[in-house]
Amino acid sequence: MKKLKILMAASECVPFAKEGGLADVVGVLPKHLAHLGHDVRVVMPRYYKVNREKYGLKRLPGVLVVPMGIIGEQYCSVWEGRLPGSDVPVYFLEHEGYYGRDGLYEVDNVGFLDNDNRFIFLSRAAMELPKMLGFTPDIIHAHDWHTAAVPLFLNTLYRNDPRFARSASVLTVHNMQHQGNFYEGAMDVLGVGWEHFTFLGLEKDGEVNLLKGGIYHATVLNTVSEGYAREMQTPEYGWGLDGVVRERAADLVGILNGVDYDDWNPESDPFIAANYSAADLTGKKLCKRDLQRAFGLPERDDVPLFGLVSRLVKQKGIDVLAEAIPRILALDLQVVMLGAGEPWAHFYFGDIMAAHPERFAIRVGYDNPLAHRIEAGADFFLMPSAFEPCGLNQMYSLRYGTLPVVRATGGLDDSVDNFDEARLTGTGFKFWSLDAAALFDTIGWAVHTWYHRKDAMARLIANAMAKRFTWEEAAAKYEELYRQAIRKRLGRRA
Repeated sequence: MKKLKILMAASECVPFAKEGGLADVVGVLPKHLAHLGHDVRVVMPRYYKVNREKYGLKRLPGVLVVPMGIIGEQYCSVWEGRLPGSDVPVYFLEHEGYYGRDGLYEVDNVGFLDNDNRFIFLSRAAMELPKMLGFTPDIIHAHDWHTAAVPLFLNTLYRNDPRFARSASVLTVHNMQHQGNFYEGAMDVLGVGWEHFTFLGLEKDGEVNLLKGGIYHATVLNTVSEGYAREMQTPEYGWGLDGVVRERAADLVGILNGVDYDDWNPESDPFIAANYSAADLTGKKLCKRDLQRAFGLPERDDVPLFGLVSRLVKQKGIDVLAEAIPRILALDLQVVMLGAGEPWAHFYFGDIMAAHPERFAIRVGYDNPLAHRIEAGADFFLMPSAFEPCGLNQMYSLRYGTLPVVRATGGLDDSVDNFDEARLTGTGFKFWSLDAAALFDTIGWAVHTWYHRKDAMARLIANAMAKRFTWEEAAAKYEELYRQAIRKRLGRRA
């Protein structure tokens, strides 16, 4: 079967720049596609945080010329690196005006005022880069609103470009909430013609909506779980674009993200106090004590310890947890939190820690080694999300024998099996209503199980640690999606 040439365009990619799960996908999926024999390349901005020396970047000869509509031609250097542990090329666009600043999208929770131009530039540069490289892609894979203009450009400005005559586009939606809404003048920068500023094109509520345009123009669409593929077609989770998604439902596929088990494995994790396995959980007890010490909690083996690693924002259900936490802490348990987000949450949970120093502790910020220690040391992992397209921490938790307590939404519902007390099946505890009572009741259920059903706990932990969500499986599904896109593209042109 023909090996494919794939260009992946994204605004972030681990380890170079990361804000969310998008970066994890772009940093891992190309490597597994390359293992399948495909020629995969990634293009992204060179933000200030991408250190050229650290990553051994080499500047390509020449300058990339990027048409920007009414602004005129813009120019950037292109630096080439590799995804660590692979031969997958990553091309970094160096444009001081657009990317030479702190922050990927914002500073102090305030988005940059020129984010429209910054990411229209990224999308247009992704279309111009193949000419510079002498590379003819079979697939151009765009991610989220930041590169959603790529399918639009492919169908309009580059429709008659022979280099892209057989190229299909895939748009992966990682989060429907963020859509790239900008003033209508962005149409003049896109340069595709005002005839596309319509209800059946880029227009939404009098603004340019880049994600909407991408959804309409992509050859095929996907998102990062089967559950979210269904949810994003509903008013509750579609953020005003559910009707557009329903129109494209026949071309929409949910593919659950995989886990990089080289990084997340309790048997070899270098960040945790003691390694352990499903066959010998002795080390997990040592990890629990280490975690209690790290957060200044009493070192007790006789209480269940709940962990949470999250952005402290409404999407993650932090408001629901805030309402429930006083009742939760009336139970005999401990809770540790790691994360940052909305300022009110920092102060509120800081006050909770001061009031309950033996039961609750929070560390504001993000600390990767500490996140690993929480996964290993906690007995349960909390994810009360309002919505969760995929989620990774619940998958990490399963591998570490840390039972997830999750709201049954999106990828959380897909990846966690609810505890069945009669049959002793399941891998965690789920609730459906997004409210404090449901969260409290489910935590209470987990606590009761921990204290009174040791047999059930042992079975749940064994079930959890046996689960695997591999990138090999996900990459094979993306490969089939790409071939579906090519068939559709060529059929449409025939």
